[in-house]
Amino acid sequence: MNFIEALAYLDEHSSFERSGRVEDPSLAKITSITDLLGEPQSAYKVVHVTGTNGKGSTSQIITKLLMAHGLKVGTFASPHLERINERILVDGEPISDEDFADQIAAIAEVEVLAGVRPSFFEILTAVALRYFADVAVDVAVVEVGMLGRWDATNVVHADVAVITNIALDHTEYAGPTVFDIAREKVGIIKEGSDVVIGDETSELADLFLEAAPHAARRGEHFVCEDNHLALGGRLIDVRTPYALYSDIFIPLHGRHQGDNASAAIAAVEMFFAKAIHRDVLEEGLASVEMPGRFEVLHYQPLVIIDGAHNAAGADVCAEVFFSDFDPVGSRRLVVGMLQSRDAYELLSGLRVDEFDQVVCCTAPSPRGMPARELRDIAKEMGCDDVVAIDDVGEACNRALLNASADDAVLITGSLYVVGAARSHVLKVLP
Repeated sequence: MNFIEALAYLDEHSSFERSGRVEDPSLAKITSITDLLGEPQSAYKVVHVTGTNGKGSTSQIITKLLMAHGLKVGTFASPHLERINERILVDGEPISDEDFADQIAAIAEVEVLAGVRPSFFEILTAVALRYFADVAVDVAVVEVGMLGRWDATNVVHADVAVITNIALDHTEYAGPTVFDIAREKVGIIKEGSDVVIGDETSELADLFLEAAPHAARRGEHFVCEDNHLALGGRLIDVRTPYALYSDIFIPLHGRHQGDNASAAIAAVEMFFAKAIHRDVLEEGLASVEMPGRFEVLHYQPLVIIDGAHNAAGADVCAEVFFSDFDPVGSRRLVVGMLQSRDAYELLSGLRVDEFDQVVCCTAPSPRGMPARELRDIAKEMGCDDVVAIDDVGEACNRALLNASADDAVLITGSLYVVGAARSHVLKVLP
């Protein structure tokens, strides 16, 4: 099987990313597959990360800190921005096309033996777990795809389980309250797991205490005490049970990244049961990159992409854009989203009426909300200069048209939009 054939095999299987439906919310199929593979997830330590927002950044920070300790680290993340290989990394490098195809071929054989029809995400999870065993990683950082309890990644046994935060998302599967969401996310906690909880919602305290009575909790056991804007990122102070880390630079934009970094530091401390040496901490954090998460693609004009796709993420995105960057020129928004999202909530979070120009596009997904529908909603919310352009690239071109050096373009609303925009903008702007 070659890479193209591997992609075709994947596309033959049901995908939440295409349909927006989860047909079998259980671990039965992925367990059948991994059992026949010899339980590859048992060959290495695991840090398992869930949360409504921030799990991608937290996972990447954990990965870099573990690498700085000299460990060989596998990372499984989702979704990808441009190429599917981005989901499966070893020491930050994506799986090669050849290795990806070989792993898919192995899973295809096991599918026949197991007599089950795994989903797109279950196949990718099995590929990642097997690949990490084949290349003998020391530890895998595994990011939950959705919620936690019945997510395919929950076939792992977490040595360290991390819950970044809880907000309303995927309520069609675990709603309607944040308590329901949290109950699903604590499902990644296994007997013997060390636990880091970054959420401070008071109404969830008893649930977290019951699920993990000895967890390290934000505010009680670790905290980002100081968090200042710095050139190219943030300068933070983090206090943990093991140390006070002062004046630590993280090359990520947004105050929220201080919270993500503090949870990641607490998780790595738990993994080693000791403080992180200052030199190791600085080395790990300096190498952190998060494509598509408040990533600056260009200056003069300023072009930023961010994968905010729910109300909580939109709030954070707008705060970073308007407060941290505070552009002095025209403020332009390119936005597209999936039909499963509440457009009013997401646009409200983005503060859509504060932009000078809004260009609505259709997210390049079968579930993409038509640009015209999004435009009409933006108009209802008080936007004057708003247009609908289906194609993401053409929408970016419209926003960049006649843009001066002082102007700023924010592209957001969906990782599908951000992935397409990233490829396009990097081609058209020098």
